[in-house]
Amino acid sequence: MGVTGIGGLFFRAQDPKALSAWYATHLGVGDGEWGLWNQQAGMTVFSPFKADTDYFPADRQWMLNLRVEGLDALLDSLRAAGIEIVTKPEWDSPETGRFARIHDPEGNPIELWEPAAEG
Repeated sequence: MGVTGIGGLFFRAQDPKALSAWYATHLGVGDGEWGLWNQQAGMTVFSPFKADTDYFPADRQWMLNLRVEGLDALLDSLRAAGIEIVTKPEWDSPETGRFARIHDPEGNPIELWEPAAEG
C-alpha cells in the first residue's frame, strides 16, 4: 500500500467561492464550486524548501505548481484576461521544461510548468 498521489490541496481564502471560480475559469482547475478535478497522471514534485528561499515570495508559506500542456496558448489567454505573467529565460531548460509565474486574486503564487518533452 502507501501513498499513491496527492488527494487534495486545501488553503484558506478571503472569498473561497470567488477564488474557486477564478481557478476554474482561468486555469481549468476544479469545477468552480468544490474544486473537484480529475487530473492527468504525471510527475508531481513534493519538495519542502529552506525557510529563507527566494524561489517564491517570502510572505508565503507555499507556491502551487501546475503542470500544463500548451504553455504559450495558456499564457495568451491569461494575458487577454489581464493577468500579470512573469517569465525568465533562466527558469527554462531542455531537461526540466518551461516555466511561468502568476498570482491568483488573493496574491497566492502559482508556477505554471510545461515539462520537457520526453524523448
